[in-house]
Amino acid sequence: MEYSLGIDIGGTNIAAGVVDESFNIVSKSKVKTNPERGYEEVLRDIALAGELAAREAGLPLDRIKWVGMGCPGTCNIESGLVEYANNLKWENVPLRQFVGDALGIPAYIENDANAAALGEYYAGAAKGAKSAIVITLGTGLGAGIIIDGKIFSGSNYAGAEIGHTVINVDGEPCTCGRRGCFEAYCSATALVKFTKRAIEKNPDSLMIPIVEKEGKISGRTAFNAAKTGDKSGQDVVDYFIKNLACGIINTINVFQPNILCIGGGVSNEGDNLLMPLKERISKEVYSKNSDNNTEITLCKLGNNSGIIGAALLGRQQGS
Repeated sequence: MEYSLGIDIGGTNIAAGVVDESFNIVSKSKVKTNPERGYEEVLRDIALAGELAAREAGLPLDRIKWVGMGCPGTCNIESGLVEYANNLKWENVPLRQFVGDALGIPAYIENDANAAALGEYYAGAAKGAKSAIVITLGTGLGAGIIIDGKIFSGSNYAGAEIGHTVINVDGEPCTCGRRGCFEAYCSATALVKFTKRAIEKNPDSLMIPIVEKEGKISGRTAFNAAKTGDKSGQDVVDYFIKNLACGIINTINVFQPNILCIGGGVSNEGDNLLMPLKERISKEVYSKNSDNNTEITLCKLGNNSGIIGAALLGRQQGS
């Protein structure tokens, strides 16, 4: 049995896993990212997460064929540098070399959303599709595009940044420096922001006791309130889905993939998110009269897609 190591680097957590040749995760580890520390300390913890996962699997590192890492931002697979990751505040960070040297095995890097899309393509909801797009609603809004089994990332590895296409000119500020980005309206971070605003404007909202019980505002708050009939919660949900549909319709109109999968924490809402979203998309997508429209579905691998996809990078990049 051959094993590879996949590491999913997020804005909040670094998750690592040992993956076998049948795409099963045999062990996992997780450490906090804390990107404000500076990239050197984060890189050390990325390597540590990999070591911990291998140890948990009972495997020495020389039994691991390679390590693949999915990271936010522009990941140059030739130089091994993370050229720009706005949410981590990284520029030209030597991710591949540092972690590869630390672990003593071949290393590969890729944008985290691309890696997650690869995981879903080989082992999840997009398995068997010719072309697929995976949109991840997390700290940011990531997207991965797979065409004929290959990751599409453009001529400079900065492609597929669907989250930084604008859906509202001069709208909400985005961490990338633009205004009105898809990410600024439809990431989990944005959902929390709009929920907070709604609570401040509606002191009688049922979202308030939900927040008091849970101890914080989360991406679940508005959805949970909407389920009880709370109007302010429903308004937040409707606004979120309206903007999400806009961004997805734009994406479908350009690429027309066989399937578009939605992942990330917000996707845990299931049909409460998917059904009204699909209804909007079906009415507005340019290809609405086609007999072969894009299937809209939820990711199947959950948080494991990034780990599995990262572990496949050695195969994808020609190890």
